[in-house]
Amino acid sequence: MRSLQRPLPSARGAVCPRRPVHRMVSCSAAARPIARATDQQKLELLKRVECFIFDCDGVIWLGDKVIDGVPETLDMLRGMGKRVFFVTNNSTKSRAGYMAKFQSLGLNVQAEEIYSSSYAAAAYLESINFDKKVYVVGEAGILEELQLKGIHHLGGPADADKRVTLRSGEFMEHDAEVGAVVVGFDRHINYYKIQYATLCIRENPGCLFIATNRDAVTHLTDAQEWAGNGSMVGAIAGSTKREPTVVGKPSDFMLRNICARLGLRPQQICMVGDRLDTDIMFGKNGGLNTALVLSGVTTEEVLNSPGNTVVPDLVLPKLPDLLSVREAAVVAA
Repeated sequence: MRSLQRPLPSARGAVCPRRPVHRMVSCSAAARPIARATDQQKLELLKRVECFIFDCDGVIWLGDKVIDGVPETLDMLRGMGKRVFFVTNNSTKSRAGYMAKFQSLGLNVQAEEIYSSSYAAAAYLESINFDKKVYVVGEAGILEELQLKGIHHLGGPADADKRVTLRSGEFMEHDAEVGAVVVGFDRHINYYKIQYATLCIRENPGCLFIATNRDAVTHLTDAQEWAGNGSMVGAIAGSTKREPTVVGKPSDFMLRNICARLGLRPQQICMVGDRLDTDIMFGKNGGLNTALVLSGVTTEEVLNSPGNTVVPDLVLPKLPDLLSVREAAVVAA
C-alpha cells in the first residue's frame, strides 16, 4: 500500500503535516483488559476536541437501521459548537447518495460534512490533474463522483452482465486510453471486470491502480458481516502483481482535506470508528484523538487479543454513550 503524500492547499493556520504522524501504542504497553471510557474521560475528550470525524457503518448505523441514540448524540455535539464529519470507506454511493440515506434515517446532515471513498477517488484524480479515462470496478457512487469532476469513465454497472466464454482463441480488447483503474466495492464483480482491469494496468503505460479501501469485511445488512472491498482489490493486485494507491482510510488523503478546510490542529480532532485497522489506525497515523465503538466490527475480544497492536485513546460501547455526560458537558461548555 502506498501512502499519498501530495500536499493539499492548507487553510490559514492549519497544521496539516505532509507525512503522517505515527503515534501507535503497542497493545503490550496497555493495561489489560483495555477499559471502557469513564465519564471523566468522556468529559475531557469533549473539552479538548473541536471536530469529530465519524465512520458510518457500525458507528452511525448498522445496515439500514440507525443506532438508537445517535440523532440525540449528534444534536448534543452540534449544540456544543462541535464540527462533525462523516467519513466512510463504502464507495457504493456518492455524497448525494449518502445524503439520501442520512435523510431516510432521520439524520440532519449537510453534503459538505460527508466524505465517502468514492468522492476521495475522484478528488485524488483531480488533485493530480488527471486527464485520461478511468476504468471502474465498482458501483454508481464512483461514477457519479467522477462525472461531477468531469473525468471520463467506463465500466462499473454497465459491465455487470458481461461474460467471458473462453472459447479457443478468444482475445479481449481494452481501451488503450484508460490511464487509471479505480476499484471499489462491487456487488456485481465478475471475471470480465477483473480481466479488463488487469489488461489496463498491465498493458497501458503508466496506468494507475487506485483502491477506495482494502476493508476485509463490510456491513451490508445488520445480520452479519460480508466480504469487503479487500476481496476485490486483492483479486486485481494478484493478477497484476501491483499494489494500489489507497485513497480511503487508513490513508491520510481525506484527513488532510478536512484539516485544510477547517484550519484545525490534529489534536483538536477525534476519529470515532468501529475498526482498528482502518478507523483507529487512520486517526493514529494522523495524530488525532481516537475513540473505538464496540457497536460494529471490533469486539472486546479482538481489542484485547495478544495480536492487536492498535490501541484507541477511548473505548465506548456505542457512540450514544457520550450522552451519559450531556448535562455536565453542556455546563462545562
